[in-house]
Amino acid sequence: MSRVTPTVRSLLRQPYTSQWRKTPVLRSSQAWTKPAYQPIRCLATPAAMPKASKENIGVYCNPAHDLWVKESGPSMNEVKTGEALKEGEVTIAIKSTGICGSDIHFWRHGRIGPMVVEHDHILGHESAGEIIAVHPSVKNLSVGDRVAVEPSSICNKCEPCLTGRYNGCLEMRFMSTPPVDGLLRRYVNHSAIWCHKIGNMSYEDGAMLEPLSVSLAGMHRAQIALGDPVLICGAGPIGLMTLLCCAAAGAEPIVITDIDQARLNVAKEICPRVKTYKVEPGVSMEDAGAAMSKLAGGSLTTALECSGVESSIAAAIYSVKFGGKVFVIGVGKPDMQIPFMRLSTQEIDLQFQYRYANTWPRAIRLVQSGVIDMKRLVTHRFDLEDAVSAFETSAGSAKTGAIKVLIQNP
Repeated sequence: MSRVTPTVRSLLRQPYTSQWRKTPVLRSSQAWTKPAYQPIRCLATPAAMPKASKENIGVYCNPAHDLWVKESGPSMNEVKTGEALKEGEVTIAIKSTGICGSDIHFWRHGRIGPMVVEHDHILGHESAGEIIAVHPSVKNLSVGDRVAVEPSSICNKCEPCLTGRYNGCLEMRFMSTPPVDGLLRRYVNHSAIWCHKIGNMSYEDGAMLEPLSVSLAGMHRAQIALGDPVLICGAGPIGLMTLLCCAAAGAEPIVITDIDQARLNVAKEICPRVKTYKVEPGVSMEDAGAAMSKLAGGSLTTALECSGVESSIAAAIYSVKFGGKVFVIGVGKPDMQIPFMRLSTQEIDLQFQYRYANTWPRAIRLVQSGVIDMKRLVTHRFDLEDAVSAFETSAGSAKTGAIKVLIQNP
């Protein structure tokens, strides 16, 4: 039988008080009375409180095509207290964000098809960062985790969602697509299920997982296989990313096109065996297609169109052989003319892509293993406060030589 000292016996007689809630634990003989205070809503332990030392700012555009940086939400106080977090959400301190061509379009043109900038709007959807606050309902992420942000929010009810093709969700809210604000901020609240752990991967590579996902989705749907002859139209960020993927998949031969010789030089640098074709002004679509086909030995079965330019899509159609496929990854103008009879008489399949689904785990594995190395594609880096200069550099790529411009928030 154990002995209980008088000191311990005295302590046992005292009602226990929680350190954080100050709530007495009553004995069964004591009457309960409603406390006069409100219970504390504790979203994070004091040791894991968010380290938000600067006010939140974001990169905005508007229908007048202005571009500027100003304060944004959630506020620094909301970040520190966690009071703005909803069930299932986390707060991310965004560390690196890439500028996408769609960001340039929303700024300079105010729209992409039916997606129109109607109010002040925050841009950016290629981001990675650190988890700094977690709602109690979230169990798969912790403060300090490094994550890449998949910028989606879906209904989980419609047919595309239920069949795994959630990029076609009928109620999709995609960050940076109006009216949904984007990720070009210091702090963002987002659903934990769309935050993918990246381990010790750099935040730059984490941000580049989004454009890599676009290329991987195209590769998957176009069914590129080992030894397939492939044409890639456009040597911009998506075209070059697609080149890396095709090379890793063992496509051979690979031909890539562009109007800019400097970008073709980069293509040759990252994939020495690629054959390059510079598109010259005044060359017909038929002649351009024939020249591309000749570079591949006349055997092109698949063209991956990454520019979205009407003339490039047409040239791709003329490049592939009977029974071939033209897969359009790029985004272009709402209405286009295409060589219908060429498609019809040659039984060429014309397919299209809208964003991606279920690609992020694969993208992370490819980068972490070193199968895909995207570092050469990053040409410029700017601080968040200098975002306007970053956008001007990206938009003026013909003069600046920009491929992928990243905005950083150390």
